[in-house]
Amino acid sequence: MLDIQATDNAVPSSRSTTPSPRNRDKFTPEVRKGLLGLGLGNALEWYDWMVFGLLSAFIGPNFFPSTEPLSATLNALAVFAVGFAFRPLGGFLLGTLADRIGRRRVMLLSIMLMAGTTLVIAVTPSYATIGAWSGIILVACRVLQGISTGIEAPLSTSHAVELAPEGREGYVAGIMSFYVNIGILLASLVSFVCSLVIGGAAMGEWGWRVPFIIGALFGFMVLYLRRSLPETLKEEERASNTAKTVWSGVGKHWLSVLAIVFVVGAAQAYNYAWNVGLPSAARSGFKEDPTAVFALTTVLGVILVAGSWIIGKLADGRSMSRWFLVTRVLAIPSVFLMLLYVQPGIGGFAAVLLGGSIVLVLNMTLYNVVSSSLMPKNIRGTGVALGYGIGVAVFGGTASYLLVWLQSLDLTWVFPVYVAVLSILSIVFYLAARRSNGIFVGK
Repeated sequence: MLDIQATDNAVPSSRSTTPSPRNRDKFTPEVRKGLLGLGLGNALEWYDWMVFGLLSAFIGPNFFPSTEPLSATLNALAVFAVGFAFRPLGGFLLGTLADRIGRRRVMLLSIMLMAGTTLVIAVTPSYATIGAWSGIILVACRVLQGISTGIEAPLSTSHAVELAPEGREGYVAGIMSFYVNIGILLASLVSFVCSLVIGGAAMGEWGWRVPFIIGALFGFMVLYLRRSLPETLKEEERASNTAKTVWSGVGKHWLSVLAIVFVVGAAQAYNYAWNVGLPSAARSGFKEDPTAVFALTTVLGVILVAGSWIIGKLADGRSMSRWFLVTRVLAIPSVFLMLLYVQPGIGGFAAVLLGGSIVLVLNMTLYNVVSSSLMPKNIRGTGVALGYGIGVAVFGGTASYLLVWLQSLDLTWVFPVYVAVLSILSIVFYLAARRSNGIFVGK
């Protein structure tokens, strides 16, 4: 068993000075290894999360039998949303813990929870075998995964920002988003390959379990790599932090937490609409060929992987505030592209999915680092995780369900209006928080 209580590794004081252009690209081997462990954990989170959404049309009938395929899919997507509802609890519990005992131990715990519950989902018998217990076990696993992911993405990005030299926030945004998109790409690729090799009928019966088994094995590999994560919260910083002081600080920065809620929520609503909602609507609502849908979501994954790397390079050493504001403004008109997909046709689906991909990758690359910049280090784990958890739970986790439901009511136009309003509010609250409290990372 891995020892979460192991002695904290020392981390070099990489944020003490701004590096010169000559040595700006130099990271110590320890920092590079730390970024790898943090990044792969993000990849795992998104792989597991996206696999559930992509395979919801197969999972639903196995755990929530219904004579209507759309109803079974909506039930599975509702369980998908349940996991999001528990993300704020993860931020509340594990975020406070991260600000009191350090980042490393909490990062290990989050991966343990994710890998273990993914394995349980993979081997849980269907409704036909154990009845309602199958759904209960599935929901319980999603609750634990929600608690885990409530800290994984926000804390891993904050941890990475604290590891990297000052001024390298753009690089951190790019590399962490790169790993996130690797996870999304792997989810689509594995689902596509399984569907192609196993076939649609077998995928519905048992083949959907294969991607979950792969995810569990991936998780235990990441757990091994994270054993040597450097600790960025110094001993004296941990000693002065109590639950009372942490939450007192979060209360003083309430406007920043509110801004994080909308910075994250708008990006995630856009993201889940493109990566989960549109593919689910294509398969369940418009009866598109699942193999073709998985192929196109895999192409989208390639665009996101390459785009996040490029954007990280372009934004490195530049103002995160300016980049965030420009990319968020672009999201407002681009989300209306989805209105072009209103009838069956794989060509229309491809045009909408890939047409919105550029603005999607711009927003998804930067939002976590921008969120981290709004909170001071001593309360960053709690404040960012809380805002992130609420934003994802309220706006991200419900996006795919809301989109499919609105399409079933012929009210598809409502969803892009909803995301556009979220994007506008994120800009307003970000500017208000920056003016009131300032930013603590980057410029």
